[in-house]
Amino acid sequence: MTQVAPLAHYLAGCDIVQVEDPRIQALAIELRGGSNDEEFARRAFEHVRDEIAHSFDADDPRVTVTAREVLDAGVGLCYAKSHLLAALLRAGGVPTALCYQWLGEGDDFMLHGLVAVRLEGGWHRQDARGNKPGVDAQFSLAQEQLAWPVRRELGERDLLTLHIAPPQNLVRLLRSVEDVRTLGEGRLGIFPAMSDVTKYQCL
Repeated sequence: MTQVAPLAHYLAGCDIVQVEDPRIQALAIELRGGSNDEEFARRAFEHVRDEIAHSFDADDPRVTVTAREVLDAGVGLCYAKSHLLAALLRAGGVPTALCYQWLGEGDDFMLHGLVAVRLEGGWHRQDARGNKPGVDAQFSLAQEQLAWPVRRELGERDLLTLHIAPPQNLVRLLRSVEDVRTLGEGRLGIFPAMSDVTKYQCL
């Protein structure tokens, strides 16, 4: 994975990953309790995975993008849930990046959002998308257990860049619809063409 800035930048907030928001700060303090960084990261991960519904799973039309929007609504796509998780973890002092996968097959591909946490001297990806039959993502620093393993033979890719903030083209796309369900088609939905994804650095 490619770190694009000094580690301190992965603790900072922005207009999407709202680290300084009072409600996010309060929840981070509650989740932190007296725990160490790893246990806090696990608690935050499980809270977002289990307490925030995935928009497609819930058949919920609401468009949420910022961390606070996701927290208030209790729902979001994988990207939106990642924005909330990153905000909580950064608010609690754990450097956190946004990262992506390119998933699907044939002509039906989309960008999938997750996070990476900096713990025990390295970056570890975590996927708080939300579990369901056939999806069992777990917090782990030892071995990744993501929602979907990449199938390279089908053209899927892990994207290497560790983002501080979400790419603006992704934010614009999410803001361009009134019903977030319209972004989904079939199993995974259709997002940009592969030619538009190369900027994320493919592996």
